[in-house]
Amino acid sequence: MSPALLTADPVPMAAPMFAPAVLEALHDALVTERRLLDDLVAQMRRQRSAVGADDIDSVDESVFATHRILATLGQARQRRRQLNELLGGTADMTLRDLEARLGPLADDRLREARLRLQGAADTLSREVGMNRKLLREALAQNSSQVRALSGQPEQPATYVADGAEHGASASRGLVVNRTA
Repeated sequence: MSPALLTADPVPMAAPMFAPAVLEALHDALVTERRLLDDLVAQMRRQRSAVGADDIDSVDESVFATHRILATLGQARQRRRQLNELLGGTADMTLRDLEARLGPLADDRLREARLRLQGAADTLSREVGMNRKLLREALAQNSSQVRALSGQPEQPATYVADGAEHGASASRGLVVNRTA
């Protein structure tokens, strides 16, 4: 081995070069994912409106549409994972890490697409949270109405409440380990 190779200054790593088509494909993937997330946000809002109007058919339609969009989103994310690997990263690399890896090749269009995708994801997260809360409340209200209509008590009487008299019903709901 040559002593010059051992003592030479390391060659600085240049920014990797990628075909413009790969960067354009990445931009397209980010825009497509954002559009799908925007579609999901619209479905969450439609679902909330349908629940508020007690329109079970519209709720059902929005659930079906949501499943269809989620399937398409899964394909779009798989495409982006493949692009991540093609660009020298890992499939699960974050968008921020990918942007750092691209260095100066990450132009303003890619940065803006990343920011818009992350904004759409944040909006979707809030919308899903609102829908979960609304659906929980609607289910609780429905359960309460069914109990009232059927004459069932608000709280099930299966277990003895703390401080209750220990009588014939004290053993209801009691689990005993008699294997010893």
